[in-house]
Amino acid sequence: MPKSSPQKSADRAASEQRAEAEALFTSIGDGAISTDEFGKITRVNPVAQKILGYTEAELVGEWFPKAIVAINADDTIMTLIDRPITKAFLTGHSIYEKTFYLRKNGEKVPVAMTVSPIILNDRPLGAIEVFRDITLEEEIDRMKSEFISLASHQLRTPLSAIKTYSHMLIDGYMGPITDTQKKSLHTIVGAANRMNELISTLLNITRIESGTIAVTPKPVELGAMMDEVGKELSLMAADKAVALNITMKGSGSTTIKTDPLILKEVLSNLITNAIKYTPEDGRVTVEIKPRPTDVVFTVTDTGWGIPEEAQDQIFTKFFRAPNIVKRETTGTGLGLYLVKGLVDRLNGSISFKSKEGQGTVFSLTIPRSVRRSGRQLTAAGG
Repeated sequence: MPKSSPQKSADRAASEQRAEAEALFTSIGDGAISTDEFGKITRVNPVAQKILGYTEAELVGEWFPKAIVAINADDTIMTLIDRPITKAFLTGHSIYEKTFYLRKNGEKVPVAMTVSPIILNDRPLGAIEVFRDITLEEEIDRMKSEFISLASHQLRTPLSAIKTYSHMLIDGYMGPITDTQKKSLHTIVGAANRMNELISTLLNITRIESGTIAVTPKPVELGAMMDEVGKELSLMAADKAVALNITMKGSGSTTIKTDPLILKEVLSNLITNAIKYTPEDGRVTVEIKPRPTDVVFTVTDTGWGIPEEAQDQIFTKFFRAPNIVKRETTGTGLGLYLVKGLVDRLNGSISFKSKEGQGTVFSLTIPRSVRRSGRQLTAAGG
């Protein structure tokens, strides 16, 4: 029995919709791959084929994680659980990440990707991944980092001369000076110290981004380290009239195996930030809680807090919350970006809770033992 006219119209409309969807998928300017709910590849657009070096026939019907190999920066194969497509299926949310894919010819290509699950009636029907080759961007970043590193190293020599001769003038090695001149020289030394700290921060960031900052684990007695950090920052706290209190909680072992220079850099940055962004007569409390497999450091302040709309950007490079910019004009927005990079190198994690006008609590978790990694370059500020 011939199909009715309405049925033919419906079939034609469905066919046109499929053709339109296929045309849209094919014309995406980045690489695009879709899978079914089992992870088998259903479609691959021409840009994806060009980036990866495979033909459509070689990929369609294959299991995505096996057909397209993802690798880490150290050339190890990425585990299935770490694959962005797996995270998208497990969380039900879009995942944005940068990683490396292996082309058919074995070359490693850096890619930036967004993977989104396709969900209907709370049931995953598949996923779609859109990715692009970022080789040029990575090369530009590498050149930029090398320039910053070179410039920072070169700046240290004249800074050293400025500080040395300023101290000699202050101490009277070149004749008597007035109190006004001495005050001006102390301002010069302070500015030179801040510049030196900025150089150390820039060097650490370039090393983190290039993967050349080393992790050299040693036994670290946390009580002794925190006493050291407390003494170094007590003068800053006193100058701001901020009460600094460091306490050890619990009865677990206070000795861990980690990189002492990197851990000290992280803690110093967090506590310095807390003091800097807490008004006079405020409090900064640091608690260390040893646990069986890790140690939790909590830095709590009664400062200005972080606005809710700025909290998702707090670990990004050069970002400063608007309420802080109004009060402190000297910051760079690099401190917490550096802290996050260093914490990642220690296989740790960092999070925070904050309410504007009521203060912030940073929680840092560091494993009791971390493995040696990276080329033998240590934290510049350590």
